[in-house]
Amino acid sequence: MIPETLPARKFAAILPVLCRVSAYSSPGLPKPTTIYILLLCQINLDNTILSIMHTGSSNFWKELIKLVLLSLLIVVPFRIYIAQPFIVDGASMDPTFSSGNYLIVDEITYRFRAPERGSVLIFKYPVDPRKSFIKRVIGLPGEKVSIVLGQVTITNAEYPDGFVLNEPYIKFIKKESADFSLGPKEYFVMGDNRLGSADSRMWGPVPEANIIGRPIIRLFPPALFPGNETQ
Repeated sequence: MIPETLPARKFAAILPVLCRVSAYSSPGLPKPTTIYILLLCQINLDNTILSIMHTGSSNFWKELIKLVLLSLLIVVPFRIYIAQPFIVDGASMDPTFSSGNYLIVDEITYRFRAPERGSVLIFKYPVDPRKSFIKRVIGLPGEKVSIVLGQVTITNAEYPDGFVLNEPYIKFIKKESADFSLGPKEYFVMGDNRLGSADSRMWGPVPEANIIGRPIIRLFPPALFPGNETQ
């Protein structure tokens, strides 16, 4: 447990290898859905006031209940099934993502198609599914991932002799060697900061069932489909 007395900058430095993606709930900045609810309430409040002026206060509670139900029907399914905000916590995806980056994550696309190599993935940490991580997809189901002095080679049915993975997003290389084989529904993921990332090299592949989605928007700094390097 990190002591509460530690400054925020030290907290980010203590956990550089995990790069956990947390559901954003800072009291200083409302979530996009919260902003939406407030706007929806404001838009409908004017109509409610006009209604009360013409029909009396007896309709106030009925209009208020309708407003709340309408907000819940629109916002809750959107947050659960389509997209939700996350904030990056840690340095394992440097320089692509930095601690504090605010992301909107698409949770629906990977229900209809599989993640591609080079794409950025948000998933439930296999060791502790209560935590959400952000990493890059390196190996796909059924493939063999070989790392020789930091260089990654992929072997699969299409390339039985293997091919060297082009990784222009890497600036911090770790000179290590290892071999990994993936099952039919497993993904090999790594952080872009190979020197400071706890990923599939340490705790194994990510099961397909653990996939949450992909970042489609980064608000600070702004970017559309940030970090996407599909191959």
